[in-house]
Amino acid sequence: MSNAYSYDFRKKVIDAIELDGLKKCEAAQVFNISRNTINLWFQLKAATGDVRAQSYLPTFHSHCINDLDKFRAFAN
Repeated sequence: MSNAYSYDFRKKVIDAIELDGLKKCEAAQVFNISRNTINLWFQLKAATGDVRAQSYLPTFHSHCINDLDKFRAFAN
């Protein structure tokens, strides 16, 4: 998986389109990103109100050892 674009960069691209009147295809060329990425950011903004990258880490996994005595018994 590739790294997400920074929040500042996302805001700069969105502002260039919304405030400066730049077309999406022109912004894609100027900022050297795909038009699909810009469309996804606009969808994200419509759904959440912001273009901040979403975290996709699962919250249900706990890989820490809760009972050290049981682990020692298991490991021996």
